[in-house]
Amino acid sequence: MGAAYFYHLTRRPLVETLRMLLTKSLENGWRVAVRGPDAAGLEALDRALWLGPEDGFLPHGMAGGPMDAEQPVLLTTETEAVNAPHCVMSVLGAGVTADEVKALERVCILFDGNDDAALSQARAQWKALKEAGAAAQYWSEESGRWEKKAET
Repeated sequence: MGAAYFYHLTRRPLVETLRMLLTKSLENGWRVAVRGPDAAGLEALDRALWLGPEDGFLPHGMAGGPMDAEQPVLLTTETEAVNAPHCVMSVLGAGVTADEVKALERVCILFDGNDDAALSQARAQWKALKEAGAAAQYWSEESGRWEKKAET
């Protein structure tokens, strides 16, 4: 049974935190689905991930290609990722369910703490997952480094 990890972004941009989490996931041997609510937002992330440092190459692809099932990291709007992920990373407000949290190794929910709507949505997701009995952790970078602030 997995857990949902909420990442409250206040200092680092989304792509920097996503790159760090994806690197750690790949080091664990996990396949990852990065889930966003729309293709335009994911396409912007895709471009940013390709522009990362040379020593930090992240193999990934956008959903809709012929090799989707083989992608170690698949950027998708779909709730059923075809790359058989161990981890789903929700970005830009994409939803996740308690059943996913329980079925996967990990679900990461990254949200912009400087955006009132994103903050409100993350709080609602935390509450819903907690009420459904899913394990969850809340991580903050407010101090300048990632610290666990709460756990259910």
